[in-house]
Amino acid sequence: MRILLAQNSLYYPSHGGGDKSNRLLMEALAARGHACQVVARIGVFGERGHERYLAELASRGVRPRSSADGVVVFERAGVDVHVVTNANLRAHFAGKLETFRPDAILASTDDPAQLLLDVALRAGSARVFYLARATLAVPFGPDCAFPSEAKTERIRAVDRVVGVSQYVADYFRRYAGIDAVHVPISLLEPEEWPDLGGFANEFVTLVNPCAVKGISIFLALAAAFPETAFAAVPTWGTNQQDRDALRTRDNVCVLDPVDNIDVLLHRTKVLLVPSLWAEARSRIVLEAMLRGVPVMASNVGGIPEAKMGVPYLLPVAPIAKYQTRLDEQMVPVPEVAPQDIAPWREALGRLLADRAHYEQISQESRAVALNYARTLSVVPFERLLEDTPKRLGQPESGSALSRPPGKPKPDDLSPEKRRLLALRLRKKAPSSAWFPGADGVQGLRLFWFPHAGGGAAGPGQIGTLSRAAICPVRLPGRESRIAEAPFERMPLLVEALANAIQPYLSQPFAFFGHSMGAAIAFELARLLRRRSHPLPKVLIASAARPPQYRRNYVPPAEPSDDTFLEELRRMDGIPEEVLDAPVSMRSLWPALKADATLYRNYIYSEDAPLACPIRAYGGREDSNIRLEHLEAWAEQTTASFGVRLFPGGHFYLNACQPQMLAALEEDCELRSA
Repeated sequence: MRILLAQNSLYYPSHGGGDKSNRLLMEALAARGHACQVVARIGVFGERGHERYLAELASRGVRPRSSADGVVVFERAGVDVHVVTNANLRAHFAGKLETFRPDAILASTDDPAQLLLDVALRAGSARVFYLARATLAVPFGPDCAFPSEAKTERIRAVDRVVGVSQYVADYFRRYAGIDAVHVPISLLEPEEWPDLGGFANEFVTLVNPCAVKGISIFLALAAAFPETAFAAVPTWGTNQQDRDALRTRDNVCVLDPVDNIDVLLHRTKVLLVPSLWAEARSRIVLEAMLRGVPVMASNVGGIPEAKMGVPYLLPVAPIAKYQTRLDEQMVPVPEVAPQDIAPWREALGRLLADRAHYEQISQESRAVALNYARTLSVVPFERLLEDTPKRLGQPESGSALSRPPGKPKPDDLSPEKRRLLALRLRKKAPSSAWFPGADGVQGLRLFWFPHAGGGAAGPGQIGTLSRAAICPVRLPGRESRIAEAPFERMPLLVEALANAIQPYLSQPFAFFGHSMGAAIAFELARLLRRRSHPLPKVLIASAARPPQYRRNYVPPAEPSDDTFLEELRRMDGIPEEVLDAPVSMRSLWPALKADATLYRNYIYSEDAPLACPIRAYGGREDSNIRLEHLEAWAEQTTASFGVRLFPGGHFYLNACQPQMLAALEEDCELRSA
């Protein structure tokens, strides 16, 4: 492929996390044999800036191929780089579209004014991919500084939005209705990462000290620990006011940015990331953890994904409002609320004083980060670039099920009003609608999460337990909730479930999830943990591959209705007479399609294993879920684990009630000792 990156910021040398990530992404694509070009810019245009940039490249051993007409051209790691220093950026980019004729254009949130995105969208046959690396820089939702419906519509016009984290992808879906996907786009340098964390290292360090990055917390900690050396590394967000504030602390040393992060981290004892805005993921968190440097970070945005369950995630009062102006660094001016420094002071005090604890966090950070780094690859993004035309093409016409069989005539409500009514019904549904029969239960509740298209009636066929109540989960779009719009994205469903299940968490409970339901139950348990709610007594995953099989997963193209119907026929859960009956399929089809979409787009994000027991159930004759799949669920728990096999295939539970009940009784520890 011919790939062109449109970057309205500096590409090389890059000190900002987004700029560096864009560079590494392009270099990885070039290493895979693609023709890659970049159009970027320096910070301040002009003849003086042009000469300074040439000197900066020379100091790094880079010899430009050309530096005429206000554009510096050079090659780095197989990428052809054009940096505009004293010319018209939009005009040069438009010219490259004509001469290079890319197959794919990468635009990103480093261009909040959309100067280059606007040009890219006029590029005819080239597909445009929008790399979402910061929610502050997008024109919608609660994180943005400057809302704009026109700019939001421009993002909607791209061929694919790719979020740097699951948080960012969910943000686009929730606040703009844009079907974003998360695959890795923040890659790492191809190197061995030295173990640099050391109790004797000299600095508590903050990179990019500024209001949105939590300079107020940094300065408060420097005041609270006057005998400790702190280091501040100004980059793109640090303005003169920030520099003046840093000079008021005698124990704060201001360091220059470095190309090689090891130079900084080998002097760092603890890295601070006290961001007050919603970080998309925070690249430096991973870079520090890889090198065994403990990280104290705020619990906002995508930072929990970067921390992957390692302490310390700490509370802040996030920025809720921005002024209608930019500072001299072209950063929106936030209104910063007073911060509670106590949790930060306590955490830093322990890391500075307790060597054994420090070394434990250092080792845990490095182990988790190394495990993640081993799975990191450009291949999922490359595959997304290649597959997007298939997934975004027009639906096939003339398919047998282009509409549900026997689709009824429209009622008196318009489609818009029907959608609004369905959304309102789903939003206002009481907890009893989600968990019929759960009210009034004394003792343990076993919440039963259904397979794709399944309802709440299925668990009743299994039987009853002697000392617990099986509480089926009824999802929108089926049975008594048929009028409600079904969920098509896992994070939104799990958030709704977490809100609905909260009244039932004061008593003991367990989760059972079959097939797709296992993924729902697993993600719900992780969200309950993030909210500091109790975990299930046991999580039973039935007939399902473990979630880590979705690492770096790229959702496939949506199947045609004919193909989807054939997939249903190959499963052993829906009888042929139902599949061939128009009346039955008319009621089943919407939930089946929505659930298939939900599970097809489910992507696993790294986090620490759960602290509750997990049991994996499966059918011996299930051709899709084999023993090794069930055994791999062990990776997701730090508590006890076990596997149980039953006679039958994917829907084994319909044919072996006595064995199932006995297993459930034992695994829920319902029998007296």
